[in-house]
Amino acid sequence: MYALALFIALFGILSTTTEVVAQQIANDRPAGRAGINVFEVAKEDVPFEGLAVRLGGDFALQFQGLTQESAVDSVFPNKLANNFNLPAANQNVDAQLAKGLRVHLRTYLSSRHHTEAYVKGGYLQIDDLDFVSEGLLSDVMQVVRVRVGMDDINYGDAHFRRSDNAQTLYNPFVGNYIMDSFTTEPFLEVSYLGRGGILAVIGATNGRLNQKPTDGDNGLVVYSKVGYDKQMNDALRVRLTGSLYRSSAGGTRDYLYGGDRAGGRYYAILGGGDFDGRFNPRYAHQTAVMINPFVKYNGIEFFGLLESVSNGADAGGGYTHIGSELLYRLGEEEDIYVGARYNQVSGEQVDGAATRTIDRLNIGAGWFMTDNVLSKLEYVTQTYSEEGFTGTLLEGADFGGVMLEAVISF
Repeated sequence: MYALALFIALFGILSTTTEVVAQQIANDRPAGRAGINVFEVAKEDVPFEGLAVRLGGDFALQFQGLTQESAVDSVFPNKLANNFNLPAANQNVDAQLAKGLRVHLRTYLSSRHHTEAYVKGGYLQIDDLDFVSEGLLSDVMQVVRVRVGMDDINYGDAHFRRSDNAQTLYNPFVGNYIMDSFTTEPFLEVSYLGRGGILAVIGATNGRLNQKPTDGDNGLVVYSKVGYDKQMNDALRVRLTGSLYRSSAGGTRDYLYGGDRAGGRYYAILGGGDFDGRFNPRYAHQTAVMINPFVKYNGIEFFGLLESVSNGADAGGGYTHIGSELLYRLGEEEDIYVGARYNQVSGEQVDGAATRTIDRLNIGAGWFMTDNVLSKLEYVTQTYSEEGFTGTLLEGADFGGVMLEAVISF
């Protein structure tokens, strides 16, 4: 009886999927190669023909060949060896609920920091108000988008090019930036996506990764973005954005640089923690500003990052974060690329403290075997310098070597 019930249930699901597959999931970033260099998805007017549900997935596996050393006598907890990392997997569910109304949910089926399945986050996206009343604010909604949920907030542009656990296809390299501005929090966000290339975002969250309605956890974060993004002609695209993130002193326990629960991409390095190799200032509240230029001319592609974060406490302190990527995508379909990324974080934890500097260089290449299958080869080296690391395990430390990554996203 159980097998028969399961068969009937599966048959019903497949039948329903077949009936709604003609309905497009609108205003959504494609999971495959078509999603490369997509930032805020352009608004499109797609007729609603019925409920549509799309089930997708991401899979990533790396072969790691890294070495490491430190100037101090302490021995790193882990002795590195050439081997495969733990595979990562995501499950993605998207549904078109009405015209201009869709929902997204991502579940990490397997990640480095949590090997068991758990919900990463999701959001509701509103691009049209016809589901409330036909024609309601139609002129306004042609250029306005509302997102609300518990998911990635739209601060800066680097989060559009990062690896999100197993979804690593958008990232031309294996690792994310050293100071990884990515967090999943409850948020409300309104975007203006003008037809002349002008864009603006304003949003708010409580700065919390884990929620509880108690006194002392009542902080507020306001973030915003303004920019220009336009395809100037067939060969040239230009984008420039500036973003601001400001958290209050009211118990935010700010997670801007520590909100990725999947763990870092370079495994077992340095202290052996799941997030080693990245840097999180761990300020309870802070102000951050990020500027991101992006230029693509035919197959040549440049992405830049200039960020400043300052401690919101009286003790002061802050860090400067810079990044620069240069890629060349080859072929008519741009299915092969080569490139390099330089990334640095430098600053002092509080006023008067010794300076810390972390430098990373990535040199890599990738091949899109199909629109949904990517293989990457990368050489990475990262160094720790300045007096701020003196007397710690990271004094004079470095790691480096070769990484291979295979990616499937659909």
